Amino acid sequence: MITVKLYGDLRKRFNKPINSPGSPNTLEIEPSGITDVNDLLQELQIAGEEVSHIFVNGRYSSVNKKVMNGDRVALFPRNMGLLYKWYFTKEE
Repeated sequence: MITVKLYGDLRKRFNKPINSPGSPNTLEIEPSGITDVNDLLQELQIAGEEVSHIFVNGRYSSVNKKVMNGDRVALFPRNMGLLYKWYFTKEE
């Protein structure tokens, strides 16, 4: 499974209870047919324009980053845009 943590407005898109304010909504996604973050976004029906920052296994990443079974992906919405893009290089 691929563990996906959704933050901010993205966490409200799925009918799953949220434990506490500020905590992410965590989903477990079957990796079948998913090769990169872009595939994962399509599976979750999240448009790329809605996402400002992506982390795969704790590393700042792009939508082209490969993902596989056991990976952890964190998705942050546009309204939570931070300065990561100026300080970290995205991994492809």
